[in-house]
Amino acid sequence: MKKRARITPDKAVPNVWQREVGELSTRSFAHRLAASEDLVLRLEIYKKLEKHRGCVNTVSFNADGDVLVSGSDDRRVILWDWETGRIKLSFHSGHNNNVFQAKIMPYTDDRSIVTCAADGQVRRAQILEHTVETALLAKHQGRAHKLAIEPGSPHIFYTCGEDGLVQHFDLRTRRATELFTCQPIEDRKNYTPVVHLNAISIDPRNPNLFAVAGTDEYTRVYDVRMYKWDGSTEFGRPTDYFCPPHLIGDEQVGITGLSFSDQSELLVSYNDEFIYLFTRDMGLGLNPDLSSSVCSDASEMGPVDADGKPTPQVYKGHRNCETVKGVSFFGPGCEYVVSGSDCGRIFIWKKKGGELIRVMEADKHVVNCIEPHPHITGLASSGIETDIKIWTPKAFERATLPANIEKMMMMAMTMMMMTMMTTMMMMMMAMMMMLMTVVVMLMMTLTMIIMMMIAMGILIILLTVMMMQMMILIYTFCVQLKPKARGWMYHVASPEDLMLQLFSLPRLTSGAERNGESAASGRELLELILTFNANSDSDDGGDPSSPDQLFG
Repeated sequence: MKKRARITPDKAVPNVWQREVGELSTRSFAHRLAASEDLVLRLEIYKKLEKHRGCVNTVSFNADGDVLVSGSDDRRVILWDWETGRIKLSFHSGHNNNVFQAKIMPYTDDRSIVTCAADGQVRRAQILEHTVETALLAKHQGRAHKLAIEPGSPHIFYTCGEDGLVQHFDLRTRRATELFTCQPIEDRKNYTPVVHLNAISIDPRNPNLFAVAGTDEYTRVYDVRMYKWDGSTEFGRPTDYFCPPHLIGDEQVGITGLSFSDQSELLVSYNDEFIYLFTRDMGLGLNPDLSSSVCSDASEMGPVDADGKPTPQVYKGHRNCETVKGVSFFGPGCEYVVSGSDCGRIFIWKKKGGELIRVMEADKHVVNCIEPHPHITGLASSGIETDIKIWTPKAFERATLPANIEKMMMMAMTMMMMTMMTTMMMMMMAMMMMLMTVVVMLMMTLTMIIMMMIAMGILIILLTVMMMQMMILIYTFCVQLKPKARGWMYHVASPEDLMLQLFSLPRLTSGAERNGESAASGRELLELILTFNANSDSDDGGDPSSPDQLFG
């Protein structure tokens, strides 16, 4: 690996001499010193700010650089005196979910703070003498990731959200203006109605221009002067599009971070890809041409493409797959590019040429936020851990890149490819699961139909058995109601038995008693005959006569 030239006193002394004799202004001297690569290589942790109880999703300095504001998953906003590590103020943001962005409005004596969060709310906190008042300004239908303050304005800022909506706020009126909903290019409107926005940034040299980006490959630049504030015209057409040529038409990538430099350069961080630097002449115009892709690999990109057109500078080595990460310029003249990574490190590149010069361990998991100090060579970083790290150039020795940096970069690229393949496999598995679910539902439907048919058959059998039992009961009841023979005659079954019983009756021969007994015997004989006839007639279907009828 090529060794970097060390800064020697021969270069430092002339700078001091030029400043002393007036050939170099104090401002230029300070900027030249702050932009020194020697200071960047001496960055190390100056202090850890520990108070939050969740992931720190946003850090931002005030205009003077002496106060740092942070927001977290614990929904609190904290103002820090970062040099001493002391908390100046801590309060609940009023949000119902993770705070994603918190910024101090300039020229408000650090008393006006605007926030946006995962609950979609945009809120303003006013710091009064003895209390903090928070108020809801507007709401997005979905998470609101970022806001951007108009440079030098204490009143105006913009927000964007996953609903694709971009809103303009003027704190003097306490009113939000819905500018437009970001829509995809024509070929994708049928299946993607809106672009879910992750980032917004304002051009410091021309605050009328702002850029937004999200879940497709394009960064869109808008001019707010084209908006008619009376709402008479629809404002939603970008003035320019930006995208690396090889990513045009790639529906698998998205953008997580944007940043404008003081020279109106546009820095764009892609998920599952790299970071790109665009100048104004690299725009695709009002209608991006999907057929303009000229190269298939970012590693082949240089200052110009095969047709001689300028291509964006690329910065590689980090990994951006798991979270929404920002990207920033670093240095008084934006001489460096800085980003966090899924590997828990901070990566710093030279803006010109894209050379990686520094890799710093900053988090055990993921680094999401990097905020450069507005005046000195210093950084604030945060990530999955609950603390904030302040970086200043206080190391005695200049840091060098890890010996295995090339291997790390290759591993990062391999991880990106593996992540993409994993995503595709998960999509395929999801489709297979959907198909299996449909098949199972059909099988369950058929099973239910078969079970219903079996149940109906069992019900019919049970009803049949019940009906048969009812018929048996009715028959038995009818048989029990059939009239029976009375007295001692009930068991006579044949004429022979009747005659045998007739002749076995006792005979009495006394006088008067004999007459009465004869009459009684004759009556019993008659009843015996009639009973016999009745049994015979019942077999023939006849109607027997009663004894009273015969004697009557």
